[in-house]
Amino acid sequence: MAIEASISKFKKNNLKIYIIVLVGISIWCVYDGYFNEDWIKEHTNPDNTPQPYLVFNQKAPYYFIGAAVLLGAYLFAIRNKKLTADENELIISKKERISYDSIQKIDKTNFDSKGFFLITYKNKDGNEVSRKLSDRTYDNLAAILDTLVAKIS
Repeated sequence: MAIEASISKFKKNNLKIYIIVLVGISIWCVYDGYFNEDWIKEHTNPDNTPQPYLVFNQKAPYYFIGAAVLLGAYLFAIRNKKLTADENELIISKKERISYDSIQKIDKTNFDSKGFFLITYKNKDGNEVSRKLSDRTYDNLAAILDTLVAKIS
């Protein structure tokens, strides 16, 4: 029976918060840079050239909205990502699979206190690789850890 750990609510909610903050700052900058006449007058030089604060508030919203769109695209891309421990291997992605035979050690000393554990394994090239799996990235990671420990013991 395969055990799955999906992307954590922590990571999804943080991305949503970042998007909301970026959109909020963009709205504020657009208001101050284009619609708030008092603020515009205050930040315009006597020769009608804008001061740096006004220029920032007129140019920055494009970058903030762009960053929010990129974060939204990233959130959309990872929405169905999951970690799966099946009968023979740990499946991290379609391209990254770790067979239980190649796992050399699991360091779970920080799992209870900090929420992550380290897997050391040999990849296809024979190199030793260490992979960190965190409960801030995946929910249900304790079940995955228990399965890994049971399979390699």
